[in-house]
Amino acid sequence: MVLTWVASKLPSWLHLPPRSTARHIFYGIIIGFSLSLTSTSFALWYQERKRERISKQFEARPIELRSDEVINGVTGLVGNTPLVRINSLSDALGVEILGKAEFLNPGGSVKDRVALRMIDDAERQGLLHPHTGSRIFEGTVGSTGISIATVAKARGYEATIIMPDDVAQEKVQALLALGAQVERVRPASIVDKKQFVNLARDRAKAFGLDDGPSPSLHVPRGHLLPTASSSVIVSTAATDALGEEEALMSPKQEEELRVKPRGFFADQFENRSNYEAHFDATGPEIWRQANGNIDAFVSGAGTGGTIAGTGQFLKSINEDVLVVLADPEGSGLYNKIKHGVMFDRREAEGTKRRHQVDTVVEGIGINRLTKNFELALPIIGDVFRITDAEAVSMARYLVQHDGLFLGSSSACNLVACVKLAKKMRWKEGQRIVTILCDSGSRHYSKHCRNDDYLHNANIPIDSRIVEDLLAQ
Repeated sequence: MVLTWVASKLPSWLHLPPRSTARHIFYGIIIGFSLSLTSTSFALWYQERKRERISKQFEARPIELRSDEVINGVTGLVGNTPLVRINSLSDALGVEILGKAEFLNPGGSVKDRVALRMIDDAERQGLLHPHTGSRIFEGTVGSTGISIATVAKARGYEATIIMPDDVAQEKVQALLALGAQVERVRPASIVDKKQFVNLARDRAKAFGLDDGPSPSLHVPRGHLLPTASSSVIVSTAATDALGEEEALMSPKQEEELRVKPRGFFADQFENRSNYEAHFDATGPEIWRQANGNIDAFVSGAGTGGTIAGTGQFLKSINEDVLVVLADPEGSGLYNKIKHGVMFDRREAEGTKRRHQVDTVVEGIGINRLTKNFELALPIIGDVFRITDAEAVSMARYLVQHDGLFLGSSSACNLVACVKLAKKMRWKEGQRIVTILCDSGSRHYSKHCRNDDYLHNANIPIDSRIVEDLLAQ
């Protein structure tokens, strides 16, 4: 009665709904609340299970060597490099800047991982056999060549490295000291047959015997051999050119074939072993060393293997990790990420007076898409273009404030870290991880002068550029 009387006094637009309607509304609210509670509980349960799965896969502890652990040769020293806090930058920004100290690898750079994985994979596929007089060929600006020469000697191979004639002289001296055969050529675009990568491929094809293990096989000298990981060059009878004759070989002929010298083109730019070296090792190491506390990963790209492999692994564990590219002047990758085109007109290959990436920064930057870098395209969330002056300034700044003497590609990565922290306005406790690719000891002739300018470049060496960047 009272409810009826109250309802009669209310305005027409404020009348209570019929009892059946009110009951349906009430049931709807209960069901909606139940669904919301259930979905929230499921999401929390899923996140907890994911954390448990990760904790079982990767122990949350620093990598350490036990006193009773003996490393098996120089290749056992590759990887497990420490993650170091860059104190000066971290303190100035209020954000943790952490660098993977790849310059502590036995060959002095991150490329040790790639060289070891490429040779391991080639041996597993039967493309290379140790101590048979086989030779590994590669076209590189230096670091990969040094790594290949190091691993090759440890595994019983020879190495031929073809490189541009304008790279730092220290890299050439290191290769010669490691017993590698070095061929220096003029800088050229990849479309030129005399470009250093193309020449390495041709040298691998030409290496070895003209005939197979017996006169009846008549195997051509060099052949393009597609494998599961890439297209590589192997220059002996173990190629798809054998066809049906291969199945007819006797065990003795097979053994003769196995011990014949082979020329192997490592092909770091297109060989997927490059990517897999970082997906299987560098990424997991970083995740474990950082205890899974990573907000962003920053890396440059030459072949693209580091940013693709490490970035893909980190994103597969935590999709919120931001993957960022650091790209030097003259490289086309910045435009590819920002605008979807490889380069603008002034950066087209063949227009540079020095080479396709006209910068003092060595080891990163390129004006073509490699198979390894294509694997990184879906995961790169941001990109920064770094000038030569910024990179050299960072290298000098780190020496003065942290006692770290790093190469130009490492400095380029760290400039990008600073720019990212400034752009995102991240708070204290958040972490940016990057790669410290190699030491500055490979760049004396180009980056160390008694005057205030870089060798052969009108670029001032002034750490105040970084100080101004930090102060912005």
